[in-house]
Amino acid sequence: MKVHGFESATLLTDRVQQRAGLDCGHPRHLLYNLSVLRLIAGLTASAALVLAANADLILRNGKIVTVDQKFTIQQAVAVKRGKITAVGSDAAVLKAERGPETKLVDLQGKTVLPGLVDAHVHAVDSGLSEFRGQLAPLNSFAAVRAYVAQQAAKTPKGQWIVVPRTFPTRLTELQMPTRELLDFEKDHPVLFDASYVVILNSYGLRKCGITRDTPNPPAGEIVKDTEGEPTGLLKNAPSLIVGLDRTAHFTEAEKLDALEQQLKRYVAAGLTTVGDRAVNPEQIDLYEKLKAAGRLPIRVVMTWRPDASQPTGTLQQQIQSAPYTTNSGDSWLKFGTFKLTLDGGMTIGTAYQRSPYGAFGKQLYGKTNPDDRGQLFIPPAKLLAIMRTARDRGWQLTTHDQGGGAVDNFLDTLEQLDREKPIGPTRSHLMHASFQSPEAIARMKKLGVLADVQAPWLYLDGAALEQVFGYDAMRYFYPLRSYIDAGIIVAAGSDHMIGHNKNSAVNPYNPFLSMWTEITRLTTEGKVIHPEQKITRAEALKTHTIWPAYLQFAEKERGTIEPGKLADLVAIDRDYLTCPEAQIREIQPVMVMIDGKIVSSGN
Repeated sequence: MKVHGFESATLLTDRVQQRAGLDCGHPRHLLYNLSVLRLIAGLTASAALVLAANADLILRNGKIVTVDQKFTIQQAVAVKRGKITAVGSDAAVLKAERGPETKLVDLQGKTVLPGLVDAHVHAVDSGLSEFRGQLAPLNSFAAVRAYVAQQAAKTPKGQWIVVPRTFPTRLTELQMPTRELLDFEKDHPVLFDASYVVILNSYGLRKCGITRDTPNPPAGEIVKDTEGEPTGLLKNAPSLIVGLDRTAHFTEAEKLDALEQQLKRYVAAGLTTVGDRAVNPEQIDLYEKLKAAGRLPIRVVMTWRPDASQPTGTLQQQIQSAPYTTNSGDSWLKFGTFKLTLDGGMTIGTAYQRSPYGAFGKQLYGKTNPDDRGQLFIPPAKLLAIMRTARDRGWQLTTHDQGGGAVDNFLDTLEQLDREKPIGPTRSHLMHASFQSPEAIARMKKLGVLADVQAPWLYLDGAALEQVFGYDAMRYFYPLRSYIDAGIIVAAGSDHMIGHNKNSAVNPYNPFLSMWTEITRLTTEGKVIHPEQKITRAEALKTHTIWPAYLQFAEKERGTIEPGKLADLVAIDRDYLTCPEAQIREIQPVMVMIDGKIVSSGN
């Protein structure tokens, strides 16, 4: 019997024993017996080493960017049984790892990176968003009206028309839509989705029974004009919407298909791990069913986000009784973080800021109160009680905290928890933290708190936000240089939520667009916002490899190209480290490998 061209260790041992007479009843001198046994042991070990050296696959003649501690560049990498066994020069790796059945892949000089991570997506909703048809680009009031008219022509009268999620910061008019914009449609209730804010036409307001006398819902607001009449703008008020169910018409099979297809799109973009940052029990079930059926194409780390509007005691009971906590699962599907949503969004003016939004906020966000700082959804006492329960249960902690005021509130909570037990080992982190300050960064460093960031918002929304806050105030808008100089681990992601295309989705998930933004700090207007906050190409790569792996408690198994780690790799069409800076965002994957298997050969 031969294994990979070599006799097995057991057969070699048997043959030597037989020749030595040790198993045939022949008497031998004790010293001779010992020497033979030593020979047997040596042959057995040698045979085992020969077998171990047979890599399943060797990628050679490339530029292997290992992202190890020295940021070493190598030529070749060997893979066996889903793990990296060697990295080095072509000659060294081929000599040590090549066997008669080893498959060789000539990279032809191409650059190979560790498998990339998007630490922040919403895969179920994004997969469903275009499952039955491509959405129209909505970048102006005219485009919004055209979309509503198109939908009205095929929607029964009286049924809801929903304008897919988009933000006023991305409309040509730089203005929040109002009831008047949508009131041209008389036969249908219309809802413009801007995430934590929605806008209804007059028909929609009537259908929901919303009048000047309707009280604000808990933690929400019905925005009213100077005459006290609803403008159509509702903040954090989904409970007021009547007769709208946007996902009930999808069967479970369709949801599974939509999720699987979206996860495959992430792989094609060069990603090998994603963090789904707000799963509920239904979505957890979808992921588990995909995995059980062998249909999970990418590694997924799930963030559990329960409904924070529930009473404190109810939430605490849910946390204590949940059958999972941080790191429950395996390298393909596991739980990461416990999350609550603390404030709204910067693109819609509900992020809870340290100071009011200012004069331009009236136009951009439809604000009627000049002192409006945004919304804080959870009172500090409730936040502390819930987070303490989650921490004690063994969870890593985070909150959605866009505005500076929300950042400060969550850091207050973490400081109180840290007095009871060090919070640093939990690898808890701020999520988004779009508007930072030197003081908050210093507090993060002291506590050992990490950052989950979405740099493409600077590219897409920076120009509009500058008009709201001014250039000086934008210095600490995603201040990556300040984070890294302070020693804070930064995990990058997209917050992808709507649309399938990696570059044009609402919050695009192209990791190379993200890295390009971190490196250049350019906006869509071509302006660099605070160049002193730029980071290097090597640092940007770390935000999509080893640093998110660390945030996900996975730095010992992935995030770099080193022996012993999972063979998650991506080969790209140009040299990330030396190509012209403008080309970084245009980089395309030509091969993606997960667990040592090539799962994508480019877009």
